[in-house]
Amino acid sequence: MTVVGGPTLPQERRLITPIPGPASQAIHARKLSAVARGVGTMLPVYVVAAGGGVLVDADGNSLIDFGSGIAVSTVGNSAPGVVSAVTDQVHAFTHTCFMITPYDGYIAVAEMLNRITPGAHEKRTALFNSGAEAVENAVKIARAFTRKPAVVAFDHAYHGRTNLTMAMTAKSAPYKSGFGPLAPEIYRAPLSYPFRDGGLDGVSAARRAIDVIDKQVGADNLAALVVEPIQGEGGFIVPATGFLPTLLDWCRANDVVFVADEVQTGFARTGTMFACDHEGLVPDLIVTAKGIAGGLPLSAVTGRAAIMEAPQAGGLGGTYGGNPLACAAALAVVDTIERDSLADRADAIGKTMFEQLSVLRAEDDRIGDVRGRGAMIALELVSPGTTDPDANLTKRVAAAAHSRGLVVLTCGTYGNVLRFLPPLSMPDHLLHEGLEVLAEIFREIR
Repeated sequence: MTVVGGPTLPQERRLITPIPGPASQAIHARKLSAVARGVGTMLPVYVVAAGGGVLVDADGNSLIDFGSGIAVSTVGNSAPGVVSAVTDQVHAFTHTCFMITPYDGYIAVAEMLNRITPGAHEKRTALFNSGAEAVENAVKIARAFTRKPAVVAFDHAYHGRTNLTMAMTAKSAPYKSGFGPLAPEIYRAPLSYPFRDGGLDGVSAARRAIDVIDKQVGADNLAALVVEPIQGEGGFIVPATGFLPTLLDWCRANDVVFVADEVQTGFARTGTMFACDHEGLVPDLIVTAKGIAGGLPLSAVTGRAAIMEAPQAGGLGGTYGGNPLACAAALAVVDTIERDSLADRADAIGKTMFEQLSVLRAEDDRIGDVRGRGAMIALELVSPGTTDPDANLTKRVAAAAHSRGLVVLTCGTYGNVLRFLPPLSMPDHLLHEGLEVLAEIFREIR
């Protein structure tokens, strides 16, 4: 089947076959016999084209995309600027390894990140491939700078699937089960979770976390505190106002490196370039990936020059880190975000989603919470009249959405959160249609 991709695709939900259709089912049978079962697939529709706000599968079905490949295709799939930049770079060269014979694109991305990340202080950047790899390197950098071993992460956190980041990730199944022993010197503190905190304000929640850290770790042993400004896999949890600034102040006073994991929240996703910007946070190190390069593998650690310069020469790097194709894509992504005011677009998408989902919540007491910022919105589903998680309902709603041509994701420690990450290229009519499909499903499922 020949399909032209990118933003030229018709922006419509179109169902030709059941989901998944026969062509996708045939490909999926090949997947089952060729790909390790540990590599799961949420929705086995096999994509042949994508752009704007839709995914087109091998059967010709066109699905509304509320997932963006888990916040990766933020500027839209096959965005013109990204396609052009990557095409030009492919014709020039695809790889040399920056550590062997370097190239300007890597430096240009570092300069760009030093410019747009929070804070006007002198910064340095190192590039890697994945969010997990960047988190792991942020820990290495913090340990090199402080000469201390311990790391604190938070309840419900997700930081990756490498050995170190598995240990930092809170949820056991499927991320950690059977893969131990895990890396040592990783400790966990309680997060601010407004829906489940009984009215605890952000400052008080931070003091609760600091008390745990003081007792179980001790600042003299602590290299880094790593936190997602808005949690991703943990359930799109937005900490109460004051939680993050209070933690940052404590880190400053105790020579602890404050690391903001903005892998899922970065690059206009939350209505500002970075989620830290909502409370004026200036982290010591900021970790980015996902939306950075329009679908090409790239990640980064950016931070205070004195901290970033702590590791010895040769202590950071990797064969593919800062690949020239990914660097070209990243420069085009940020140019697109800034030129097209996509942070404002994310804010507008968020207001539309929050308004319509709040109406739905008012009429359905199984929706315990509507939360998020910008184009990063979630519903937490519960048993009626309680805060008891309802993972089964969440699965049923997601499955019904998939069958009707709407791609939604689930998440949360309790498996009871529906999360929505539409690309910022999604037209308004598709956004509204997707929300209407959700409303119909909630009214039908009892």
